[in-house]
Amino acid sequence: MNNLAGGQSSKSKAGSSQPSETSFKRKRGVFQKELQHMMYGFGDDQNPLPESVALMEDIVVEYITDLVHKAQDIGSKRGKLSVEDFLYLIRKDFPKLNRCRELLSMNEELKQARKAFETDEEKLRKAFETDEEKMRKAFEADEDKHGSTE
Repeated sequence: MNNLAGGQSSKSKAGSSQPSETSFKRKRGVFQKELQHMMYGFGDDQNPLPESVALMEDIVVEYITDLVHKAQDIGSKRGKLSVEDFLYLIRKDFPKLNRCRELLSMNEELKQARKAFETDEEKLRKAFETDEEKMRKAFEADEDKHGSTE
């Protein structure tokens, strides 16, 4: 019943590659609003208990940190971290893998749309400047032809 009877706690038995709780400070509450909305979307109360949100945040941050460390281990073999490292780690979780692929695809579509929009915007700006320049030259020519009325 006494946890101290066994010697070390389970936290101190963790591998040395994992940072201890005191080795880094994390700003708490960063994902509070997003997690509250997600928890509500999954059936929790619209305003869940702060303790529940804090627990969810701890779980999410721990999961993401663990995933990033594993991806770094995989990426260090090639010398760089890439999206494929993360996709490899979640390859057996089909819903998560499919959602990641969908988001990556949408991200690529958005990049292409922004690029096309910037290109179209640049063309419009140049056309407007050209038209404006033509109008200015025509006005100056007309003014020179008829003289100034001042």
